[in-house]
Amino acid sequence: MSILVLISSILSAIFLVLALLHLSWAFGSRFGYEESLPTDEQGKLIINPKKVDCVMVGIGLLLFGFIYFLQLGWVQITLSSSMVQYGGWVIPTIFLLRAIGEFKYVGFFKRITQTRFAKLDTKYYSPLCLLIAILGFLLKYL
Repeated sequence: MSILVLISSILSAIFLVLALLHLSWAFGSRFGYEESLPTDEQGKLIINPKKVDCVMVGIGLLLFGFIYFLQLGWVQITLSSSMVQYGGWVIPTIFLLRAIGEFKYVGFFKRITQTRFAKLDTKYYSPLCLLIAILGFLLKYL
């Protein structure tokens, strides 16, 4: 198995799992929901996504995974070359920016670090976003 196939497979799988998680929230699941939302020090939610927001994010994540799935070459679907070309840069850039964060509640450089979300973000969410970014950029350079 080539390294390109391995990386594309990993990214496709990550995006599929994340998409299914977001879609499950849209349909009422609460598994990991509260832990995925940033709060201030008093526990007040910083964002309060609606079901439609979860659906939109889930569909976006499915599309991201599909772009990497197509790079495996197992399915022949012709997409605009610019869509694949730009997607190959845009997707990892989005996740690199997410890993860096907005400097208060989210990302490696957040100032609020003692909430449940902040601890999970430091341990899992931001490193996953950085991994996605690194793997996505690697695909562009290999």
